Amino acid sequence: MNLPIPVTVLTGYLGSGKTTLLKALLQHPEIAAGTAVIVNEFGEVGLDDALIEAVQEDTVLLPSGCVCCAVRGDLVKALLKLHDDMMRGAIPELQRVVLETTGLADPAPIAQTLINDRDLFRVYRLDGIITTVDAQHGLRQLDNTFETARQIAMADRIILTKTDLAAADEIDRVSARVRLLNPAAPIFKAVKGAIDPSELFNLNAYEVRGDIDVDRWLAADRYATHDEHCSVEGCDHPHHHHDHDHGHLHGIRSFCLTFDEPLEANKVEVLIELLRATHGEKLLRIKGLLNVRGQEQPFVIHGVQHIFYPVEVLERWPSDDRRSRIVFITRDLEEAAVREHFAPLNPA
Repeated sequence: MNLPIPVTVLTGYLGSGKTTLLKALLQHPEIAAGTAVIVNEFGEVGLDDALIEAVQEDTVLLPSGCVCCAVRGDLVKALLKLHDDMMRGAIPELQRVVLETTGLADPAPIAQTLINDRDLFRVYRLDGIITTVDAQHGLRQLDNTFETARQIAMADRIILTKTDLAAADEIDRVSARVRLLNPAAPIFKAVKGAIDPSELFNLNAYEVRGDIDVDRWLAADRYATHDEHCSVEGCDHPHHHHDHDHGHLHGIRSFCLTFDEPLEANKVEVLIELLRATHGEKLLRIKGLLNVRGQEQPFVIHGVQHIFYPVEVLERWPSDDRRSRIVFITRDLEEAAVREHFAPLNPA
């Protein structure tokens, strides 16, 4: 039995194709076997009766409503019950859990629950957040709703749906807007949910250990160059910031701080704690690879709003680049303010 069990959060705005993607993924025998599905219904959104029947022993339907608030307690209970059922042999051994949220859900509190709940932390780990984006209507949704922007900014993988129905220029524009919100997450196109499952599972996006590709996880270089090219699979068109209305980013900013010299551990700890305490709700996500003075191995930091994972120490540097890099995704927190906050780390 392999513990902790990976949990994939599948999110995206109303009608963006989450259920279609989930149905397609469950058609793969290697995914369907050992996968528990937790569905949070909102009106008519959810898996249809036929699919629920097919995987009924491993499917949990949470009450209608938003997973991020009213039913978080139900989410914890559902996950613990799945584990208990597995331990007593009532369901097969779990290989993964997929949580399909409502279209209005905020992924951050869900991530915090999986990171911070002492009972869940023993048996589950957050593997990654997948966000579906409607290629036809995504720009309008981004213009009008903060939920869509937050879901994209928090994503580890972004799936453009309905690309068979959208015009090429529509796909191009929504891709560029997505890349402004989230420079690092790989973007894939999926028609009727068709995508290689290996691109979406076993990401280890929230626990950097083992043989994970740390450079790909951090993707710090994309924050310096993401205004130059679209990274959608198969897209080589240039995209520039001035082509877009920054007012439709809903205050979300993505940037990276780089430090050439080794950092003092105590200073880093104090500054991050102060930032967390004063601006925790504005920190959608922080990822960092640190060169700490006096240490040969790199340190990894990772947080979601005010909740941080314990610091990880890697066995080796992923490359010859020994600079410290900290990636920030924030809301209503200016890059200049964060740079000023961390100015004490720069040598005089």
